[in-house]
Amino acid sequence: MEWEKLLNSSRRKNKNKIATSNESQEIINKTYNKTEWRQEIERDFDRILFATPTRRLADKTQVYPLDRNDSVRTRLTHSHEVANFARGIGMRLAFDHKQEIFGALDELVAKRDVPALLAAIGLAHDLGNPPFGHQGEAAMRDWFRLHLEPLIAQSAEAPAQPIYNDFYEFDGNSQTIRLVTKLQILNDRFGLNLTYATLSALIKYPRNSYSSPKNKWKKHGYFYSEYKIIQDVWNETGLREGVRHPFTYIMEACDDIAYSILDAEDTVKKTLASYQDLINHLRCWEEGNDEVINQVIKETEEKNSEYEALRQALSPAELNDMSMQMFRVKCSAAMINCVVEAFCHHSQNMLTGECDIKDLLSKSRARTLGNALKNFDKTRGYRHKSVLELELKGANYIQGLMDMLWIGIHGHKTQREREKEQQTCQEKRDEYRSNSPFGRYVYSQISENYRRIFEDEDDELPVLYKEAQLLSDAISGMTDGYLITLHDELKSLYEYESRQQK
Repeated sequence: MEWEKLLNSSRRKNKNKIATSNESQEIINKTYNKTEWRQEIERDFDRILFATPTRRLADKTQVYPLDRNDSVRTRLTHSHEVANFARGIGMRLAFDHKQEIFGALDELVAKRDVPALLAAIGLAHDLGNPPFGHQGEAAMRDWFRLHLEPLIAQSAEAPAQPIYNDFYEFDGNSQTIRLVTKLQILNDRFGLNLTYATLSALIKYPRNSYSSPKNKWKKHGYFYSEYKIIQDVWNETGLREGVRHPFTYIMEACDDIAYSILDAEDTVKKTLASYQDLINHLRCWEEGNDEVINQVIKETEEKNSEYEALRQALSPAELNDMSMQMFRVKCSAAMINCVVEAFCHHSQNMLTGECDIKDLLSKSRARTLGNALKNFDKTRGYRHKSVLELELKGANYIQGLMDMLWIGIHGHKTQREREKEQQTCQEKRDEYRSNSPFGRYVYSQISENYRRIFEDEDDELPVLYKEAQLLSDAISGMTDGYLITLHDELKSLYEYESRQQK
């Protein structure tokens, strides 16, 4: 692999434009250069920042569903923090390790494109996640296994088509790729029309759900519906199935750093544990023999001791907050330094295309610290009774809404006209239900963008696949609050219609 191709700043839309004469293109370039001061990859970050799905992350769960404390992180604050870490690492690589990592790569590209690309994929990495975090993904998978499998077995489509694994193993990472390439429309069918570099680095797991082995990654990174787009992206950047963009390792490491440290801070902020609980947990981890853990604790305690007089006047909650803020600073710096060091050490191996590294943090000196923090988050935060109760409620809301949306989606008459002769009796009943007042109303509540893509007559995907995808698009695009509101509204209408039919 070559950095020139991995940082390809061309766009899919430009590749598909009708060629203009050299003279006309020269005029366009001159005009463009006078008005546009950003690098193409820098424009990607801006497109993501101002996109509607990014703003929706403000009402999507990071760890604690429906939390009323504004200081507790949402998906949006988490994404900005990941982008911040990633941009910082990009600056370090471009300025301090430019020759070592990028060799003869153009100075402008290295110093502007590298930080911008890492910031862009950090900001976008969670865009496809459904409401209620990973519990939301699990709820969607369970619903599809329960409801989709019987329909496929009854349909005229090949029952054993493995492409439906896209839904049985639904993953927000694949939904992110679909969102930025198709669903979030600017003025055509190219989504946000991001550069090839950004798209390739955003594919967290370079495998599909239906044919790729799970040798290195259990999760998949793109759906069957985006297969041709992914092949184009890989052709333009020199990547292929099973081979990650080197910067994807950095983005993943920044995600791990952000949630392991900052989820611990949120756990303390919610009084599910204290700062001292965290320090004791780290000191006992592997009997206190880890150099990075010991250094982080030492630096944090030394800094906190400088404010001893002030600390005596603080309440226990304020003391926890202040202590955790200093821990966050020292721990983040230590883990980022370790990731930079690990990337420099392994970067040449990553360029061979035969890299056997699963994730970068596990190859760094901070791996023990990362494992200790994740264990603290899991035992003190994620498994707390209050969190599990809210996650269960969120899962019930998601599956209940999927039940009702499916009435309006499955058998929708505009999608069945070409196949009327092949419909079974059960499918006809489904079509009738989708055309009922409730079915029509439910269908109208789905995003117009998503419905337009679903109704595209040129799309030759199997009908049931498109129906399942419209459902997953609709759910994934909702915020926690909107999903609950819509669920309660539709539930009352559905119950009313059911009584009327009786």
